[in-house]
Amino acid sequence: MTDHTATPDNSHDLYAVRLQKLENLCKEARNPFAANCEQSHSSKEAVKLYQEDASDEAQPKVSVAGRIVVFRVMGKASFIKIQDRDGQIQAYVTRDGLPDGEYNTYFKKLDLGDIIGITGCLFKTKTGEVTVRAESYTLVSKSLRPLPEKWAGLTDDDKIYRQRYLDLIVNQESRERFRQRAKIIQEMRKYLWERDFTEVETPMLQSLAGGAAARPFVTHSNALDCQFYMRIALELYLKRMLVAGEDRVFEIGRVFRNEGLSRRHNPEFTMLELYQAYTDFRGMMELTQGLIQHVAKNVIGSLEIARPDGSTIHLDGEWREAKYKDLIIEATSDADWFSHSREDKLSKARALNIEVDGELEDYEITNNVFEKLIEPTLIQPTFVTHIPRELCPLAKITDDDDSTIDVFELCINGQEIAPAYSEQNDPIIQRKMFEDQVGEEQQDMDTDFLTALEHGMPPAGGMGLGIDRLIILLTGAESIRDTILFPSLKPLTSEVSKS
Repeated sequence: MTDHTATPDNSHDLYAVRLQKLENLCKEARNPFAANCEQSHSSKEAVKLYQEDASDEAQPKVSVAGRIVVFRVMGKASFIKIQDRDGQIQAYVTRDGLPDGEYNTYFKKLDLGDIIGITGCLFKTKTGEVTVRAESYTLVSKSLRPLPEKWAGLTDDDKIYRQRYLDLIVNQESRERFRQRAKIIQEMRKYLWERDFTEVETPMLQSLAGGAAARPFVTHSNALDCQFYMRIALELYLKRMLVAGEDRVFEIGRVFRNEGLSRRHNPEFTMLELYQAYTDFRGMMELTQGLIQHVAKNVIGSLEIARPDGSTIHLDGEWREAKYKDLIIEATSDADWFSHSREDKLSKARALNIEVDGELEDYEITNNVFEKLIEPTLIQPTFVTHIPRELCPLAKITDDDDSTIDVFELCINGQEIAPAYSEQNDPIIQRKMFEDQVGEEQQDMDTDFLTALEHGMPPAGGMGLGIDRLIILLTGAESIRDTILFPSLKPLTSEVSKS
């Protein structure tokens, strides 16, 4: 028995051999790249058609198509497996089952990775596997490069991300994760549609980079002869829709931030942002918890998330609520933390072994303590409320503490998943908060948004949810790059030709 298994692509020899096969097929007027191929059923659908109580002669005929992933030649017969969108199905191909000379001259010369179509009746092998007994086959697309060695899967991270198509062919875990990603987004939409939210689309190219404190990507419009920014948030245009009278709106879209890459950060990522009139940040707590629980139930089938260390995240029951200031005081064991000078906070943070840039503002030092000392410990769902007003100029100021705003940051599994606000709808206060905003990444003043507010925006709650981070949580991915089909990578070679 000959077992055709993939070998490493470590020379041009294999490529040359396959190119020669391609040339031979073309010389013999056999099209190696078909324009179409009949596919009556997917692999899963075909397997379901098998009738346990029927004879082989009464079994249905199917036409399936996919990539050859297993090829075992046994003299006058071969077993192959082809992989399609639903999985794999086996086919049994014999010399006598194909036209005279076809099996030895052409079929046996197929390669792992070739895409073919097969038509035949179903039967079950002695080992109980539903199989197609081939009556005919078609080479749909000749693969000129071999697949990763022996289907052990890709293990090199760089190749996994650069050649995601190979990762999805050979790594079923990756394939399933991206299927789950699609289902997660689908269930988000269903949850919001059922609550009478309207899905909208807002500009990705914006004249001002607003709605967040982040460094934007900059581009230029030749037609308008002006500078534009790739959006860093969805917020300000969605709030214009509240002014317009759309009381419940949401958008799922790409956001772009010209900043670093890490296990949790990619310059291009996906956000859900939603706004609901006549509610506040506490209304957003209920909505956010319900949304995440709905998605978990309907996609992974459980409200318990297993962690690599053997512990479990519980998404059911009441979620913890804790004030930002209380968490800081508890973590630093310093009841007077918020009374200290900037210099004292800097010194105390460093004493806690927290690396802090000496140029940071007072509130930024405190937030470094939160992000590095506290956030990683928030494994179970926790609404961290009433954050310092300097961290967001777009939220309502807390009635009984004008140093904080009516905001929560939902943290699960040691990372922020979703912030939400009681939205600021007073145009006078909003203008002042924009003017008072400090720091290196100060937002430009969006005067058109302020003009919209001056026409009147109803009280509202707003929430933004990082979809990629939620997928990390629900699927157990190790990095945000494992949740994005084609993550941002530095090119291996320049694609710009020099004249």
